[in-house]
Amino acid sequence: MFRREVKSISDLLNMYLRREGLETPLLQKRAIAAWDTLMGPTIVRYTGEKYIKNQTMFVKITNPALRQDLSMMRTKIAQRINQAVGSQVIVDIRIY
Repeated sequence: MFRREVKSISDLLNMYLRREGLETPLLQKRAIAAWDTLMGPTIVRYTGEKYIKNQTMFVKITNPALRQDLSMMRTKIAQRINQAVGSQVIVDIRIY
């Protein structure tokens, strides 16, 4: 008889996603969704489109005062989003 190496479903799923090139888009999608969860309803109300390009998250804020406040907290917000996702997805945040 022979022994098989037993792997968990989550390990197999992660290996499949990485092999097919789907891991990064999935993590980016989670990072964009984490913005709404982390920032709360007040900031989300003034948030427009959000997207990620080259590990930089671009977020449109419609309130100028809020835009300025969030621009000063970019690194802290990026750290919180990466922590929520569980991976280093965002390097910088550009608020416009």
